[in-house]
Amino acid sequence: MSVRSGARRKFLRAACTLAGGALVLAGCTTNTETNAPTVSKVPVAKVDSLAAKLPDKIKQAGKLVVGVNVPYQPNEYRDPNTGKIVGFDIDLMDAVGQVLGVKTDYQQADFEKIIPAIQAGTFDLGMSSFTDNKEREKTVDFVDYFSAGIQWAQSKGKPVDPNNACGKKVAVQRTTTEDTDEVPAKSKACKDAGKPEITKVAFDEQSAAATALVLGQVDAMSADSPVAAYAIKQNKDKIEAAGPVFEAEPYGWPVPKDSPLGPVLQQAVQHLMDSGEYRKICENWGVQDGAITTSVINGAKG
Repeated sequence: MSVRSGARRKFLRAACTLAGGALVLAGCTTNTETNAPTVSKVPVAKVDSLAAKLPDKIKQAGKLVVGVNVPYQPNEYRDPNTGKIVGFDIDLMDAVGQVLGVKTDYQQADFEKIIPAIQAGTFDLGMSSFTDNKEREKTVDFVDYFSAGIQWAQSKGKPVDPNNACGKKVAVQRTTTEDTDEVPAKSKACKDAGKPEITKVAFDEQSAAATALVLGQVDAMSADSPVAAYAIKQNKDKIEAAGPVFEAEPYGWPVPKDSPLGPVLQQAVQHLMDSGEYRKICENWGVQDGAITTSVINGAKG
């Protein structure tokens, strides 16, 4: 997955570009950073018993200071029209803030500097599609809230098997795990079996990869599951999921090691899961396939 998962970084920019001689419409139409869901947010009620558990520093400040790195659509990115940071992660953290009766103050930072800033006390927590893994758990705790993996997409009505895509053209974003590891490994397996290799078509931007599929320039696309899910939601008449999500790992919010904030955040997001608000937020952004029903602290798989 992305550098956020320790393997790679995605840069999703809204732009009109050319790919293979065809106009890539994604940066100008349905797959841009300007197309945030228009469903109005429903106010979430404060839960006094949970708010009372917040560390005194946060109670007195009346806000959670959250380190975030953008862009990573649809999870967190800057709306070019308003300048505000928006996304699935933002909506979920705003709802957590409402449960705890505090505001959310998003501070943009380089991704690799967020965890050190949490350790230094500059940020209360981080929220940038961090994958919870054992190595990171040595320095911070994670409140897990989502499951993300790799998801393939295909043109509607034109099935592609991600485990047997020999001879197919598959779009990826350049420098991603899908580009450097996943698709090449599957192509090698095809070659070793005496079958045609996969033709990998790499683009600088994820939006261009999605549009190549929408325009029928490729047979399939491989991307991180929330990114692929959002592309499918934005182009639901043209593309659909090809098989299930695989190699899934938990996303988590990093907090200082052994901080009392961790259990409070875990209980707040669990409250949203139990009330159904969490599911509504996931569905609003088209990422419900990664929704979980139980939040845990430090649930890394490896």
